[in-house]
Amino acid sequence: MEKIRIENLSLVFGKGKNKALKMLGNGKNKAEILDATGCTVAVREANLSIDEGEIFVVMGLSGSGKSTLLRCINRLINPTKGKIFVNNEEITNMNDKELLNIRRKELAMVFQHFGLLPHRTVLSNVAFGQELQGVPQQEREKQAMETIGLVGLQGYENQKVSELSGGMQQRVGLARGLANKPEVLLMDEAFSALDPLIRSQMQDELLILQEKMKKTIVFITHDLDEAIKIGDRIAIMKDGEIVQIGTSEEIITNPANDYIKSFVENVDRSKIVTAGSIMFAKPKIARLKKDGPAGVLRIMRENGVEHLPVVRTNRTFLGFIKLTDVLRLKQEEAKTIDKAIIEGIMSVTPDTTIENMLPLLSKTNLPIPVVNDDNHLMGVVSPTSIIAESTGMDKHEINDIIQKAIEL
Repeated sequence: MEKIRIENLSLVFGKGKNKALKMLGNGKNKAEILDATGCTVAVREANLSIDEGEIFVVMGLSGSGKSTLLRCINRLINPTKGKIFVNNEEITNMNDKELLNIRRKELAMVFQHFGLLPHRTVLSNVAFGQELQGVPQQEREKQAMETIGLVGLQGYENQKVSELSGGMQQRVGLARGLANKPEVLLMDEAFSALDPLIRSQMQDELLILQEKMKKTIVFITHDLDEAIKIGDRIAIMKDGEIVQIGTSEEIITNPANDYIKSFVENVDRSKIVTAGSIMFAKPKIARLKKDGPAGVLRIMRENGVEHLPVVRTNRTFLGFIKLTDVLRLKQEEAKTIDKAIIEGIMSVTPDTTIENMLPLLSKTNLPIPVVNDDNHLMGVVSPTSIIAESTGMDKHEINDIIQKAIEL
């Protein structure tokens, strides 16, 4: 279910906005518009949809427009053109009173530099938003204590935030954002100011919290590793434009252009790319009860293969059969293939990563079967594909190396 939708959103800073917008419509780039009008295009024709309960990461380098786009979602900055919808309700033209109500009920923000009140206690900081709303002290502090427990700050509620470490202060900021029980959490570089180890811990804790909360989270970062770790989907921005949206696997395996390709070239693909994305779906098969040795031999010769996966009629995976064994069965005038099936083949599921498939290569020279939870064959992954994806080498190059090794 869609939670947030952004349609044709642009944000231009400067006095000549109308001329700048016209140039935008004519396809002029950011530099050309700046030279001609003195206006800066911060966001350019952004379109995206964010599903309820997903962590949607917007990432890009400094100046890409990612934080500006986030601030448009809760109208901290008003877009120059375009529309923003929350729960299918357009908020772009809301008045201050309507907007305040949306912010109180739907949206909460967690900032990079915490935005806390250092002279106040943890409890007071977490309850601050409800204090501004006029919620009675006992009620707001009760809710604040529940949220403090949720982020692991029990026992620290009476300490001043100035006495806490950076990681703990960010927990306070997160707790304050959650105190009003918002539907959407907007996190602007929330972990960027933390040391690497603390940052990694906060990422882990956010994922654990999300398992419990099921919030819609829009997370801004300039760190690709962070985006990959926490994002269900990622939008990559450059010069105010959204260049590509997709899962980390989709972006890494199918980069939209050279910019994205260079952006992700140093990513460890083996930890991200899965069997489902590199498998050969609907491979040729041998059916246990229907295909005898003659039929299997015909399938192998027509397709130029030396082995086939064997399945039951309902596609339950049983094992593989090799050409040499089929020829032997044919010579023996056998009627079935059941005695030649190589069983005990390790299978994987579609979400198994290359990293976890690599050890299987040392145990077999056969393709790796990909099955679903019912052990029904969905596809096969060739050893060549696994090596290619994990090393970045071309498949033809790998085949040449293998052939030379065989010849030696």
